[in-house]
Amino acid sequence: MSVAFAIALYFVIWWTLLFAVLPIGVRSQLEDGAVAPGTEAAAPVRPMMLKKALITSLVAAIALAVVYAVLEWKLVSLDAIPFLPKFTS
Repeated sequence: MSVAFAIALYFVIWWTLLFAVLPIGVRSQLEDGAVAPGTEAAAPVRPMMLKKALITSLVAAIALAVVYAVLEWKLVSLDAIPFLPKFTS
């Protein structure tokens, strides 16, 4: 795996995981009972973006390590996927 491919893959994994992590632990202004005038009631009170970015970075690094191991050591081949045609060389 080249460095450029690893960086690109990390970027894709990071953004995908960020959208999965964003709603965790968020309370809206409506749930908190303190809606600021001129804002949407569903807006988060404390989004905790730095904490979520750090968690996402850690989990994305672990996921990239797993993908790297699978690709580098050929733990899963295309022949192991049942709906793909079998390749012979």
